[in-house]
Amino acid sequence: MDEQLQRGQQWLDEFLKLAGLPATVSIAPQPQWNEEWLTIDATHLTPDQVQHLTGDHGSALDAIQYLANTTLNLGRAKEEQQAITVELNGYRDRRLVELQSMAEAAAQQVRETGEDYELTSLSAAERRQVHTLLQAHEDLETFSQGTEPDRRLVVRRLQTS
Repeated sequence: MDEQLQRGQQWLDEFLKLAGLPATVSIAPQPQWNEEWLTIDATHLTPDQVQHLTGDHGSALDAIQYLANTTLNLGRAKEEQQAITVELNGYRDRRLVELQSMAEAAAQQVRETGEDYELTSLSAAERRQVHTLLQAHEDLETFSQGTEPDRRLVVRRLQTS
């Protein structure tokens, strides 16, 4: 098991304990995404607690994930940093399916029109996921532009020099 994921699991367990939430964290393989995620067990959480931990459109879960990644990567060289995904009640899995659909629709539109396509209202983690999802499309490129909170991901045809 990856040492960074173990540290993440310990950090998230402590975070939940300090928040007074009766939940444990496991490291769960996600073969469909070729990753391992930190998964919060919602068995002993009330629906209200799950909603608060998830937040509107995943905002609270994104914030927890951001804190985990920032804390765990602090002081590490860029090549040693690792992105950790925090899952709760299937939210990330459902959202990744949505992102995959959005990414494919953007790719199709760029190919059909030749025009750049912007995806807005994505968190930094979601932009990273869309970048990764579209890497296999050799005729397209993606990049982020703008500043938070208006940062957006652009999909366009590969620019050759």
